[in-house]
This record gives sequence, C-alpha cells and structure tokens, in this order.
Amino acid sequence: MRVLQVASEVSPFAKTGGLADVAGALPGALARLGCDVTVVMPAHREVFTRGLPIEPTGWEFEIPVGTRKQRATIHQARIPGHDPGIAGAEGTPPVTVYLIGNDSYFDRPTLYGGAEDYSDNAERFIFFSRAALELANRFEQPCDIIHSHDWQTALVPAYQKILADNWPRLARARTLHTIHNMAYQGVFWHWDMLLTGIDWRYFNWQQMEYFGQLNLLKAGIVFADMVTTVSPTYAREIQSAPGGCSLEGVLSGRGDSLMGIVNGIDTHTWNPRTDLHLPRPYDATSVAEGKSAAKAALATRLGHAAPDSRPLVAYVGRLAEQKGIGLLFDLLSRLAGSGRAKFVILGTGDPRAEESLRQMAAAYPGTIDLVIGFDEGLAHLVQGAADMLLMPSLYEPCGLTQLYALAYGTIPIVRATGGLVDTVVDAGPEALADGTASGFVFDAVDGGALVHAVERALELHADSGRWLALVRRVMAQDWSWDASARKYLRLYERALAAEPVPARVP
Repeated sequence: MRVLQVASEVSPFAKTGGLADVAGALPGALARLGCDVTVVMPAHREVFTRGLPIEPTGWEFEIPVGTRKQRATIHQARIPGHDPGIAGAEGTPPVTVYLIGNDSYFDRPTLYGGAEDYSDNAERFIFFSRAALELANRFEQPCDIIHSHDWQTALVPAYQKILADNWPRLARARTLHTIHNMAYQGVFWHWDMLLTGIDWRYFNWQQMEYFGQLNLLKAGIVFADMVTTVSPTYAREIQSAPGGCSLEGVLSGRGDSLMGIVNGIDTHTWNPRTDLHLPRPYDATSVAEGKSAAKAALATRLGHAAPDSRPLVAYVGRLAEQKGIGLLFDLLSRLAGSGRAKFVILGTGDPRAEESLRQMAAAYPGTIDLVIGFDEGLAHLVQGAADMLLMPSLYEPCGLTQLYALAYGTIPIVRATGGLVDTVVDAGPEALADGTASGFVFDAVDGGALVHAVERALELHADSGRWLALVRRVMAQDWSWDASARKYLRLYERALAAEPVPARVP
C-alpha cells in the first residue's frame, strides 16, 4: 500500500507541538508494516537549521493561488532513524520526505507566526496543499491513501475530490484526515475562498462556510473519506458541545467514518532502557535502582546536595489553562506545606502562571523545584526520577507525556478527559486486584479532586511492594507507534474498500 502523509510540521525537521511528533514517527511504523510511505511538508526556514542532510531534487512547478502563480521548489530528505543501516532500525524501509519550498511563504522565523499568526496563513497553506497534490501526481506510482493532518492541510481531501481532473493519477486514492486539536480550525476571511480556486458553490453552511467565514478544517472533515482524531474518547467528546468547538454537528454527521486512534510514542527516543539522558538506564526489573540514580542526578542538576527522601511528584508541560494550571496551583497551595511530597515543575507558557509559580517555589524552597523553559534532556531526567506525573488537563485530545511516564515507570495522575481516559486506568481496588490499574484518575475540574487523587497515590506509594508491582505492570504496556500504526493500517484498508465521499454540492 502506497501512503502519502501531508503535514505542516514533521519532527525532526520542524516542530511546534505534538503534530510534528506524529508526522515524524507514524510513517516509520507504517513502513515496518509493509507500507510504502512518503511524507510531504513545507520547506520552513527551520528545516535548514537542523543540520540534517537535505538535497535539491531539481523539480520545480507553478501553483495557482487565486489569480497568481507561485513557484514550488522541491527538496528531498529522509526521516533519520528509518534507514536500514542505522543502529536500532535494522530492516526498516527508508521514509522519504519531500519539502515544498517557496521563500515568500516559508522562509520565515517561525512556522505560523509569533504572538499573532501570519496574516497570510490561509494563502500559505492553500499553496502548500495544492503543491502537495501536484507533487504526488508526478510520482512514478500513484498513491492509495492520502493522509492529511490538522487545518493546515485540511484542503487536501477537498482538492482531491473537487478538482480531481487536475490530478488524474490521484483520482482513485482514498483520503483520511486527522484532527489533532479542535481548538485550531484555520478560520479565515470569506474572500480567501477566492485563493483556493474552488467554486463558490462550495462556500455553504454544510461544506466550507462557518459563520460567514472560510473554515479549512471543516472542509477536511466534510470531504475526507475517513476522519480520525487522536483518541477514542476525544472522538466522542468532539461530537457534542463544547468539545466540537461549534463543529459538533458536522462531526456527528460523519457517523462511523469518524474514529479515534491513540497516538504512539517514539520508543527509540523515549525508552528508559536506552535513554542516554539517564545516569543509569533501566527496565522493569531494575526500575528501583534506575530511578534512585535519576533522583540523585536530578538533585545535582537542580542544585541540591542530595536527593529528597519524599515521593517526587512532577509536572512537565505547557503552563496554560488547558493543561489545568489552576488546579496545579490549588494542589501546591494545599500540599506543599504538608511535607508529604516533593514537587518538580518543568515548563513554560502564560507569563502570569510563570510568575505565580516563581512566588510559590520561593515560598517552599525545599519542596518545589521550578524550571521555567524547556530542556529535552531535563524532561527525560525528570520522567526517569519522578514517582508520579501530574496531568490535570481541562481537555486533552491525546497527550503524550502520560505515555512517556508509563514507559518510565512514573505513575500518571490525570483528569478524566480525552486521551487520558483511554490510556490511564484508575488504581481503584478492583483494577489493582485484576492488574489493569495504571494511574490515578479524577473527574471534577476542582483542586480538591486533584488533591484527593494525589493523596490516594501517596497512600499506595507508602506500600512499597504494591507500588513496585504497579510500576512494573505499567512498564510492560505497549504504547509504541507500531501498535497505533496497525490500527491506522486497518482503517486505510477499510477506506479502500468503501465508496469515496462524493464531491457534490448539497
């Protein structure tokens, strides 16, 4: 099966968030299952600063954007770690990445803008979506599946249906569009519809129009043959308010062609057995020794003479309302003075949240360690050292941090939303007895509910034998991309067996 993945960011070439991790890891996992996978992404300025081998292909062509023509210049690379000769990836077919360049669109300091989005983001990704299909139409072998991601490439399934005559070699392909976060939809001025080259008839309330504006994500939801999001629970949540962010009607109308598949983790990067950021790599049999060494290394890194004997509770992530930062404040204000746990917080985000945390850490210097910013190596070390990980998110489409925690034997404490529900089983009496427990889950958006969940975790931690048994069980779980890729492959096969979504106007 020939699969084309189209994404606006792909790790390690360019990244702002989890989308890049998915687009960078899923292709290799599909390749290991026998798929012939090609990735297409923009040639952002950032791509050429990473020190990765990138070569010009000599291919150039023009793309219509409204009444103008814009030139696309194509470069080529491979996703590192997926070549057969690289240690740890023996026998894995290489994954080719094509980078679509246009300096006026992509030679910019950031991918989408800074404090404000670039004013021409609609035009930039209209160009990219058309160029991706034009490139794919020139491949020696036609694609079977075209898999696009988020609002930036949501026009791909619409173009493949509506302008099918432009790309005849893609006419038989099936399209799948993945929503990573409903909060970001690509909503633009209605006159940007002229830039798409799509007939105004499609600018209607059932297809591309959204309260008088152009909604790119809506177009992808409507025209893709299959729609996925990044967890089964999130797929249900977005079919009603408020999770659907005003598109719940469109989403619920997709019926059983809307599915949720939990993201995987890159086990070459996030693996305590091979992690060079840890002072002593470990597995389930040596987790106690490995975590002890990591605690000592983390204490030194944070300027302490020796590690603390209290359970270590960590938060690693954005300091933002969506991540439940208000609940974190409540927890710290109630438990930091109890002497029952030590806390380490690593993240960056809302400046007001950062300042509030600085004040709280200053009030409890022996209990709260705060690192503002993000350091990849430190994130690995914290996961290795911590006993528990906090994810009190208000909503969480999938979440990767809790999956990293499970791999490292760090027990997650999460709110019951989105992918957190699908990946963490509450350690109640029955789940502990039958061996399915993997963390601590609370429901209410309430600081007291989080405090209660942490107290339950601390109580179990005091029973070292039962805690170690829980840690070893969660480390045995498989959250790799190989498991998720098998589900995508089955969905691709289902799409190929079904009739395509028609490109008609209602």
